[in-house]
Amino acid sequence: MTAVKARVVSGMRPTGRLHLGHLVGALRNWVPMQDQYDCSYFVADWHALTSEYGATDDIAGYAYSNVADWIAAGLDPGKSTIFVQSLVPEHAELHLLLSMIIPVPWLERVPTYKEQRDQLTEKDLSTYGFLGYPLLQTADIIMYNAHFVPVGEDQVPHLELSREVVRRFHAFYGEVFVEPQPLLTRFPRLPGLDNRKMSKSYGNAIDLADDVATVRAKVMSMYTDPARIRADIPGNVEGNPVFTYHDAFNPDAAEVDDLKARYRAGKVGDVEVKRKLIAALELTLEPMRQRRAELLARPDALRDVIADGSRKARLVAQATMARVREAMKLSYR
Repeated sequence: MTAVKARVVSGMRPTGRLHLGHLVGALRNWVPMQDQYDCSYFVADWHALTSEYGATDDIAGYAYSNVADWIAAGLDPGKSTIFVQSLVPEHAELHLLLSMIIPVPWLERVPTYKEQRDQLTEKDLSTYGFLGYPLLQTADIIMYNAHFVPVGEDQVPHLELSREVVRRFHAFYGEVFVEPQPLLTRFPRLPGLDNRKMSKSYGNAIDLADDVATVRAKVMSMYTDPARIRADIPGNVEGNPVFTYHDAFNPDAAEVDDLKARYRAGKVGDVEVKRKLIAALELTLEPMRQRRAELLARPDALRDVIADGSRKARLVAQATMARVREAMKLSYR
């Protein structure tokens, strides 16, 4: 008898091109999970609307390009269910039903709610959609009875809210859902090329779709140790994004250790360190470029992946909503 695998669910908002931060923070975790868990990965296009509701022209295009990046990074549609959130309208129904029982202060206390309202001052985020983001996220997860959700530390409060929502629903209507548990990402967040937070608005990221020349130019412009004006001056490795990227992408640990030792001793220049980083990055990015080019050359096949995955996800969602309606006494048969 084949053992039933625990289920993992995760998604990304299609708000731009994917970059190395997405690869390290999400995709490198998603890919190996395919062999251990029953995985569902979705394009969170409704979530994109929570902040990008005034500029929707590019969302569908980014959805396709993001999925191409996922597959280029190693996601296998034969192993994982890959779908688009809005193609499974049951997510909206469950979100609506959950909104009937969840107190507003529960949503207001989520740390990222206040943080993003304070930081994204150029956008009007005084909408229910933005406030209700974690509740829609909860619907996304519990719809599929996900046992685990791969998250960064900043998303743990969202997942804890999801667990509280499940408990409140069960208190009213009986047990229907699984309480999801976090699977924390294993590598710290990558800094941007300028050592600030990596952000589309800062233009400080290496995109997964960047060509060789662009990657080379971006790496050579990277922030290093500002106090090190000559190669013979001992430099700082800690807090130096060039070495953070080496730790994340250079498979030659001995080379990385040697570069760090020589950098600290003032025996290697930034140019050599950066050139070796470019070579290490290309080991990851060039195979992805080839796989992405093959996918984008067959757009119908990419659309089929999304359509097939969305149909498969919707069958699960419909079964879940039948149980939800039955539990809530909203089943009219």
